Amino acid sequence: MSDSTSLPYSEDSLEYRDLRSILHPATNLATLPVEGPTVRARAQGVHVWDSQGKQYLEAMAGLWCTALGYGVEELAKTAHKQIETLSYSPLFAGISNEPSIILAEKLLSMTPIKNGKVFFGLSGSDANDTQIKLIWLYHNLIGKPEKKKIISRWGGYHGSTVAAGSLTGLPPFHYQFDLPIPGILHTTNPNFYRSGQEGEDEETFSTRLAHELEELILFEGPETIAAFIAEPVMGAGGVIVPPAGYFEKVQQILDYYDIMFIDDEVICGFGRTGQPFGFETFDLKPTTISLAKALTSAYLPLSAVLVPDSIYDVVADGTRQSGVFGHGFTYTGHPVCTAVALRNIELIEELELYQKIKTKSKLFQERLREFEEYQYVGDVRGVGLIGAIELVQDVATKRSFPKEMGAGQKCLHHCVEQGLIVRALGDVICFCPPLVISDSQIDELFDKFARALRATTDELTQIR
Repeated sequence: MSDSTSLPYSEDSLEYRDLRSILHPATNLATLPVEGPTVRARAQGVHVWDSQGKQYLEAMAGLWCTALGYGVEELAKTAHKQIETLSYSPLFAGISNEPSIILAEKLLSMTPIKNGKVFFGLSGSDANDTQIKLIWLYHNLIGKPEKKKIISRWGGYHGSTVAAGSLTGLPPFHYQFDLPIPGILHTTNPNFYRSGQEGEDEETFSTRLAHELEELILFEGPETIAAFIAEPVMGAGGVIVPPAGYFEKVQQILDYYDIMFIDDEVICGFGRTGQPFGFETFDLKPTTISLAKALTSAYLPLSAVLVPDSIYDVVADGTRQSGVFGHGFTYTGHPVCTAVALRNIELIEELELYQKIKTKSKLFQERLREFEEYQYVGDVRGVGLIGAIELVQDVATKRSFPKEMGAGQKCLHHCVEQGLIVRALGDVICFCPPLVISDSQIDELFDKFARALRATTDELTQIR
């Protein structure tokens, strides 16, 4: 790091100590010492305060995850009680605990995988790593060792570990990391705004993408393709909502070639898209499901992989020969995490959030689409309580701003000035507030954003 004397902070400040000690994920580490970290101090409901006392409206639910907002006393009490009762217990070697058992039953009851099993981890990344290992193991055990390849989509986000990072289709997660690993393939994502061709409607576009997927399968050999993984709505890829007919056409191809469908519900699960799960919003028929993030409203780390008995039974039978299912983590089924997750799901139901989201979504999407006529707004997209606005230099041609102009970062800066937390993915500004956000807070969110966008427009116009 640069010499400590060049840092614009006193040595006893949290900012200085952060820069001296923390390696930040998903951050431009070269510019961080100049721009400095933002240290958050406390949070309550849908608001966050930084270490300087400034209040922000949280419009990103942390990292797409704090469904119930911050400071929910019920979840704190649940964690406290469970720590006092059974602070830790593994699931290794057949050991179990009550919170994990009840949570597994609850998750299976909520999904199409009612006859199945649940594997617990700590993050969406390890959930999707587990998916890969289970699918590889399954095909080895049924005598199809060549059926191992997994198709993901460019722009998709499925984690940042070696295997899950390979599934992720974003260049920074591959560049100079020697990823993706062999056997991970990528196909075009369903961004109609960016990839639709002249004369195509959504159905025609979806048909073309389905044909591209089929061509990839045939080129590689259907006998080598094990699974296809997708988020119902792509999050970190820029909030890409699938166009009409997309998943229906994809599902037909997967079924025809006997390819599993891994449904990555890490962002979409537990109400984000207006239904409890994304597979309900878009009528998906998943083989397996990955859950994380809103599973605990991010109060504690937890993930879950749901697999049908058709896979589990083969894996279980395989241990007659191997002697053990050789996969797991120290904190798999951590009783404090699973207890909090169970209470989190109960609170979502008790608060009737799934029903309320339908009404809130209408206002949220109406306010979001008010920005369609702004000067540099090329596309506005979203569903439920998730949305995005893409900034472009020329609306008519969809021409992007030069990367060096940093249009998205400029907008992000103006949002911060307004006391609004959003996320800039390139020049795409993303919104994903806690599910408990009120109607008046939705209005506050977009009123703040309107002021930030006007300031951004003025700045970009002066630069041009």
